[in-house]
Amino acid sequence: MKLSGNIEQDKQQMHTLLQVEKSFDLIERPLLFGGKKSCLYFVDGFIKDEVMQRILQAFFEITPEDMKDVKSAQEFMEAKLSYVEVTIEHHVEILATNVLSGPSVLLIDGFDAAIVIDIRTYPVRGIEEPEKEKVLRGSRDGFVETIVFNTALIRRRIRDPHLVFEMYSVGARSKTDVSIGYISDFADEKLVKELRKRIQELRVKALDMGEESLAECIIRGKWLNPFPKVRYTERPDVASASLLDGKIIVMVDNSPSVMVLPTTLFDFVQEPDDYYYPPLVGGYLRFVRNAIFLSTLILTPLWFLLIQNSAALPDWLSFIQVKDAVYVPILLQLLILELATDGLKLASLNTPSALSNSLSIIGALLLGDFAVQVGWFVPQTILYMAYVAIAGFAQPSVELNYAVKFMRVLLLLLTAWLGIWGFFGGLVLIACIVAMNKTIAGKGYLYPLIPFNWKEFKVRVLRMKIRSKL
Repeated sequence: MKLSGNIEQDKQQMHTLLQVEKSFDLIERPLLFGGKKSCLYFVDGFIKDEVMQRILQAFFEITPEDMKDVKSAQEFMEAKLSYVEVTIEHHVEILATNVLSGPSVLLIDGFDAAIVIDIRTYPVRGIEEPEKEKVLRGSRDGFVETIVFNTALIRRRIRDPHLVFEMYSVGARSKTDVSIGYISDFADEKLVKELRKRIQELRVKALDMGEESLAECIIRGKWLNPFPKVRYTERPDVASASLLDGKIIVMVDNSPSVMVLPTTLFDFVQEPDDYYYPPLVGGYLRFVRNAIFLSTLILTPLWFLLIQNSAALPDWLSFIQVKDAVYVPILLQLLILELATDGLKLASLNTPSALSNSLSIIGALLLGDFAVQVGWFVPQTILYMAYVAIAGFAQPSVELNYAVKFMRVLLLLLTAWLGIWGFFGGLVLIACIVAMNKTIAGKGYLYPLIPFNWKEFKVRVLRMKIRSKL
């Protein structure tokens, strides 16, 4: 529905859509300047008070003579409004959405269009370094929940006119801002078109869980495969490097992380610390991180396989045998500890920060010691699962951590069932599950290994010297 140009009719339409009388924070401010009736709509708490005061002061200085030659909202905006971020809009529904998004809307009697003044400001925290993606050296800023601030953090790093940020509104109720960012001459044009199409075709009520809700909507495929189909990052330097690598980032308002698309398994082997140090040090850090993380997949199943066949062990491996009395089957002990480690993580997460460090450490030590004393567990299971729990943090991706956890449990069950055949068969099955994982598009989840590309493989797996090239 379009504005009529009659201030009373237009006010009634806006009043009905916004339900101003029911919400204390929706403000309808009648104005009279230049001999014309006007009305300003905004959300209390979303505007910069000082800027609004200056704009209104300028309005009240407008005389009827000044308005004689002004015939439209466009002319008023060009001649009487000095603020920069202003647009013209004719549709009432779009104006109501603008008000709820933060900008202010000005109706003027006799004009069949309204002026949208973007003087919004959102409550926002500082751009501190993300807790989950800390580095030993490098930048200490991180994304926040305001999408405009996040695009600015990337623009600060990439001053390229080919860097594009497209904005969309998703959700019939929430109307959440979603932005696609890419470098037009680097990114895959077909992938950009496909991603744009999927976002525009979304018919959802709201993106309740931010980027996770969006990922589940735009990535078509079976979600039973636990390996992550999207890489998330809260670091502007990582997002910028991904853009320069030809990838696309998707930002969702109210979320401090961005999605990097397309994603492959080898995207997770790289971390910022690898590149903030010389190639030798960065390569060593990458090797240690990924070797330790990979060990979490096979450690407990391999140990269980060896103690199942303890008679065939050489003398130098006799130390891994369980010498204490076993009251609970070893397999059951390992499965219980898999659940217990996640339970302790959740308990630590929900513990007040002033108590979390002391309670988590003391609680884990006491529980482990008492569990061994009463015969629930043997020391070896406590040791190996403690290593697995700690070593899992070598990889910052929570989604990949849980995918490896599920695969470890699967491998453990197959080993208990079929012995050595189950162990090696499980490794083959895990490789197949990884290979069959689907992302939004691209060359495959195992690229550049399958299909093999030596040049890309060197960059992603090995820490090669950075060379200048266009």
